[in-house]
Amino acid sequence: MTRGKTTTDPTERTRGWVSFVGSGPGDPDLMTLRAVELLRQAEVVVTESPEHAELVSRLLGLPAPDAEAPEQDAGPEVVDGGFGEDGQPLTHAARAKVVVKHAKKGRRVVRLMTGDPFLYASGPEEAQACAKAGIGFEIVPGVSSVSAVPAYAGIPLTTKDHREVAVVTCDGSVDWSQYADDRTLVLLSGVGQVADIAKALVSAGRSPSTPVAMTRVGTTTEQSTLTSTLADVGADARAARMSPPAVIVIGKVVDLRETLSWFETKPLFGWRVLVPRTKDQAGPLTTRLRGYGAVPEEVPTISVEPPRNPQQMDKAVRGLVEGRYEWIAFTSVNAVKAVREKFEEYGLDARAFSGLKIAAVGDKTAGAIADWGLRADLVPSGEQSAAGLLADWPEYDDVLDPINRVFLPRADIATENLVAGLVDLGWECDDVTAYRTVRATPPPAPTRDAIKSGKFDAVVFTSSSTVRNLVGIAGKPHPSTVIAVIGPATAKTAEEHGLRVDVLSPKPDVEVLTDALADFGAARRLALVEEGQPVTKPSERKPAARRRATSRS
Repeated sequence: MTRGKTTTDPTERTRGWVSFVGSGPGDPDLMTLRAVELLRQAEVVVTESPEHAELVSRLLGLPAPDAEAPEQDAGPEVVDGGFGEDGQPLTHAARAKVVVKHAKKGRRVVRLMTGDPFLYASGPEEAQACAKAGIGFEIVPGVSSVSAVPAYAGIPLTTKDHREVAVVTCDGSVDWSQYADDRTLVLLSGVGQVADIAKALVSAGRSPSTPVAMTRVGTTTEQSTLTSTLADVGADARAARMSPPAVIVIGKVVDLRETLSWFETKPLFGWRVLVPRTKDQAGPLTTRLRGYGAVPEEVPTISVEPPRNPQQMDKAVRGLVEGRYEWIAFTSVNAVKAVREKFEEYGLDARAFSGLKIAAVGDKTAGAIADWGLRADLVPSGEQSAAGLLADWPEYDDVLDPINRVFLPRADIATENLVAGLVDLGWECDDVTAYRTVRATPPPAPTRDAIKSGKFDAVVFTSSSTVRNLVGIAGKPHPSTVIAVIGPATAKTAEEHGLRVDVLSPKPDVEVLTDALADFGAARRLALVEEGQPVTKPSERKPAARRRATSRS
């Protein structure tokens, strides 16, 4: 980009440019495509709340704000627009000066604002400051809490029978008599005044039985909704200790929440789920957990490293190229990755597999092979495991098979059962260590304490090694924590470590495992509702019977 170049692109103007971007009500997935695009282009991001710095890092795939990273990977400069250098909260005027100062340096500035910049926000004042300073700007609307929070609470603001909505900000004096009709009311910032507001509305003519809903931190996994009436909402809000930020809806539409509540009734809503993972894995597991309403927290337990002695792997790869093998059997995605990296080291590509038969232990491994431009000739038709692979593996036939040797790249701690089974079928097997699994460093003390004290609602184990390593680096999960495992072998390892398995995936697949945990959560929720008990998370219930059962293990 040339700074002095004449162009119609406003982001290339010499005097800088400010984009006032709405971040939405809280859920990062509600940000617009335009908002994310501008964040990627930004040189400076002026935030509004403490969560915004982490939000920018997540959306741009950057390291966490407190993590060390090379300068070239640091992304835009993030400026705290909530507080000044003296630690005092910034006024609208002071924040506007910060925005203008960076824009005058010719930089692309994103002013990230909660909700929508032009609705119950300081966007108009700050935009006027830019106009006064001769700085060009644009407004990128965000999803407003006015509509989003009620929607996430299962409350439609309009229906065919209720077509009028009034939005009221409660910072100053309001003449409540003008809202005495049956219009739906949406109140912003009225939490502390709700008892007085309710009394004023009843005095103006509203029925004391008019439904009221108060939703805190809407669209996030901490969302909670209180339903009441104008007659009782003051006392109910005090009893529930309702506090800002919250959106209040008053009107008959609130009754529809009973059938339309969809977010807070997700099977894992608000569950804090521990995901022990290898250091470089992310995958669909955490995304799927979030889809069920959970708050996943990844803890690296294993680091995948090259073998200590690479000569065995080098020799096997040379043998593969020279036609020494009839089969290559991949028992994990990491094995595929290890062989592929070795190929790249030698300047080879997938053509070297010509004439070689390829086996994959399961669909995920077959997918990694397909990403390389290859197709697996054998994937288990039944159980996706070493045993399932052996069940479908053909016996060696000295007439049909010109070569009787199998190349098996695997982890240093892999089971020997596959090798023994292949030998029984008449095959010779080069069992080669392709990578090592090394125990990761322990997680921070707060995470270790949360694991042992039951602050996690569930833990998802995707292999036996994740069980062993998590217990080794962080301790055993609390008995109240729901234990979900990917297969029988992992379940056995968990039980050997004194853990009580609650969820066993019917198929060794992380997405199926997540679905099984969600089914467990849904059944648990339904049971509590049918018993007339409040819906709580596992971390909020610690049955003594379960503690005793686990302590005997």
